[in-house]
Amino acid sequence: MGGTGFFGHPRGLATLFFTEVWERFSYYGMRALLILFMTAPAAQGGLELDTGKAGAVYGLYTASVYLSALPGGWLADRLLGQRRAVLFGGVVIALGHFSMALPASAGFYAGLFLIVVGTGLLKPNISTMVGELYPEGGARRDAGFSIFYMGINLGAFVAPYVTGYLGERVDWHLGFAAAGVGMVLGLVQYVLGGRHLGQAGLVPKGAPKEAGRRGGMGWLAGVCGLAALLGGLHLVGWVDLRTAQGWLTAAGIVILGSALAYFGAMLGSARLSSEERKRLAAIALLFVFSAVFWSGFEQAGSSLNLFADRLTDRLVLGWEVPASFFQSVNALLIIALAPAFAWLWIFLNKRRREPSSPAKFAFGLFFMGLGFVVMALAALLAAKGEKVSPMWLVVTYLLHTFGELSLSPVGLSTVTKLAPERMVGQMMGVWFMSISLGNLAAGQVAGLFGKLPLPQLFGAVAAVGALAALLLGLLVRPMRALAGPVR
Repeated sequence: MGGTGFFGHPRGLATLFFTEVWERFSYYGMRALLILFMTAPAAQGGLELDTGKAGAVYGLYTASVYLSALPGGWLADRLLGQRRAVLFGGVVIALGHFSMALPASAGFYAGLFLIVVGTGLLKPNISTMVGELYPEGGARRDAGFSIFYMGINLGAFVAPYVTGYLGERVDWHLGFAAAGVGMVLGLVQYVLGGRHLGQAGLVPKGAPKEAGRRGGMGWLAGVCGLAALLGGLHLVGWVDLRTAQGWLTAAGIVILGSALAYFGAMLGSARLSSEERKRLAAIALLFVFSAVFWSGFEQAGSSLNLFADRLTDRLVLGWEVPASFFQSVNALLIIALAPAFAWLWIFLNKRRREPSSPAKFAFGLFFMGLGFVVMALAALLAAKGEKVSPMWLVVTYLLHTFGELSLSPVGLSTVTKLAPERMVGQMMGVWFMSISLGNLAAGQVAGLFGKLPLPQLFGAVAAVGALAALLLGLLVRPMRALAGPVR
């Protein structure tokens, strides 16, 4: 499809690769500035929000980005087609970044909304188009996705150096504008390279009318039930929607309630065999532990970013390194270590010693918790009144990268293997809800930065990670029984 001119792969892969590079450049470039801008004093051009509200806005934004993939994929499948969805999404993302480049706070919040909508259209559908370049499937498709994944991390690595420097050293809004320029560059090469994509993503896949009607009614009933639940909680005072943290809690209740309702309905469905219900139960358990992992890992752009800004010695040869530069560390480590982890799993598999998916999840949680042990120690040193070495953050990001590589790709792969073939698409959408839920929890934790002693805050996150790893370790054998022959 479109010839083979990109490292032996279809030339269309190059088009999608560089679109993804620039889209991730725009996303991670803006994210590196987000909480720093919101908490910066008004005299320095910031919004001067307290950490509670800034953490809530950050959590709601990052959670919404993942949730928006559900309607974005639906619109592409039934109305737009992936090709147009990616184009429209990129345009909306660019408009969002340029809205944030305006000095008014209204432009800032409108920009966040537009980026959420645009990312929901672009992110799931560009990945679908990569798969359509390889109708034969197999190892060649897997290799193509590996190349595509490197594009994600390449954009995430470069972005903070550009947007971070402009935002922190020149003007916050100039940094946001640079993110928008990156998305525009991605759109330009996407349109120019469209001729190499062949038929990928041109025609909406559609769905049987009756199935679509039943699915729509199910979602409508679920939304009404959750709205009633949320209203009841508000009436008894459990959720105060007058505060940003209240909205964060409310969103968490909605997402968790949706996931529980979905898994409950599926596990009680007569349309599934006993074996399929067991596998869905295994996915449901992994869903919970995935949310716990991301609640710690996603502190990178919030509480760890604030730690870099306020409590880290960033002087190098007399020049103070912008705090946002540290947001590149994880992406660089992913690029360096992902091939090593892929080799490790193959090496262990050949010797029949490869850990099961639940065991890999437990390792991921362990490394996440261990990273926060390092941060708790760094916070103890910072409590003495002196800024600490940046190596504390680098070691934490290294441990968190070990955790990400043990859990993130494994989770995606496991869902595709455990879910019934006719339900893989919707299960992937539900799986992203675990990441969204984790981001909401991360926003709650970030809101406590400066309100609780940091050794206590980071120590609590470390304890949660360690306890989750221990619990999952005890559940490995029962979960392997639920999964059957699937590793």
